[in-house]
Amino acid sequence: MKRVIANSRVLEADKLVKRDILIEDGQIQAIEPEIKVDDTINEVIDAKNNFVSPGLVDVHVHYRQPGQEDKETIKTGSQAAAHGGFTTVGAMPNLTPAPDSVDHFNAIKKLNQQDGVVHIKQYATITTNREDDELVDFAALKQAGAFAFSNDGNGIQKSSTMYEAMQQAAKLDMAIVEHVQDDALSYGGVLNDGAANRLHLKAMPWVSETAQAARDIVLAEATGVHYHICHASSKHTVELIRAAKKAGINVTAEVTPHHLLLSDDAITTDNSNYKMNPPLRGEDDRQALIEGLLDGTIDMIATDHAPHTKADKDKSIASAAFGITGSETAFDMLYTKFVKTGRFTLAQLINWMAKKPASVFKMAAAGSLEVGKPADIAVFDLDHAHTIQESDYLSKGKNSPFTGQTVYGETVMTLVDGKIVYQK
Repeated sequence: MKRVIANSRVLEADKLVKRDILIEDGQIQAIEPEIKVDDTINEVIDAKNNFVSPGLVDVHVHYRQPGQEDKETIKTGSQAAAHGGFTTVGAMPNLTPAPDSVDHFNAIKKLNQQDGVVHIKQYATITTNREDDELVDFAALKQAGAFAFSNDGNGIQKSSTMYEAMQQAAKLDMAIVEHVQDDALSYGGVLNDGAANRLHLKAMPWVSETAQAARDIVLAEATGVHYHICHASSKHTVELIRAAKKAGINVTAEVTPHHLLLSDDAITTDNSNYKMNPPLRGEDDRQALIEGLLDGTIDMIATDHAPHTKADKDKSIASAAFGITGSETAFDMLYTKFVKTGRFTLAQLINWMAKKPASVFKMAAAGSLEVGKPADIAVFDLDHAHTIQESDYLSKGKNSPFTGQTVYGETVMTLVDGKIVYQK
């Protein structure tokens, strides 16, 4: 099967240039100013001068299957990813049963391969069922195909458990990817101090994140493990990561679109679509996260796509579930609010959303638009505005604060291994 994507604009040397792309048997065979169409070409896709990008890479999504299929399934979650221009995702292990043994892991991997429309890299847990201090069999789970190890959603509270986990992962050259949260310092909080005080709800102090990040950075230095911090939210955490990198510690970090786009100033009413963990912090924290991306302290953007049912969210922030969806709004919101305003360049955004996550997590086949690489491709309309509508979401989760925003950068088409998996 040979197809040409004609009339594309691609990034070369940080500039958009016109190119045609030849795809054969799922691989990119040529990227040229013009590719002659002859009888050997089975299909020509007219990109209509839209931006053709490497497929985006999201190392942090929640697909809920098995165990909570009412919130999301592998099929709907991966369709939502494709709708957002993502072609590779890292699926977190918040599942029932959790991927904490080879049998459990293999069953989930089989479902991912069967139902996923994008490449799904599956995390294994660090401890049994993400709940206690019994470590999983790291070597066996690596052999089974684990992407990395994480107890995401449950910060590991016992220092010796994290230390021993890091020792095991370091021996196998595997990453520990963690939601940093000291539960004893979270005080059952649901919002950052400012919004919590306004709405008379419990606060989750920034120190709950930063204190555990500090502990883990010290342990990472001691063990030499690749330690990756999920969804950094506090300026204090950014400062720690910056210092750790300067000290040569193998620490990387991600930030979510919502922590870049919003501060707790946005929370003026009891609206649970603004409830996530970690919570939205102050405007000074938001600016520190942006600066952390720009100076390389924070390595990448990851959505923490967290779908919930209407019943989970249709209640007060005090009792609603933590989390918002992100796969279908990430690129267009970030492009509109940061690239069109001149804060980021398009090349920087693609680096943080495709190239850098692929590089950091050693996914050689992902994150780049190059001859010889898989034809994992996203096509975005940068020139025309559209309004984000709930009716357009392919995720089961509709829990987003960005519904109703008018944005640029709508996904027109997504291809995985040269096959169209989403088309407007």
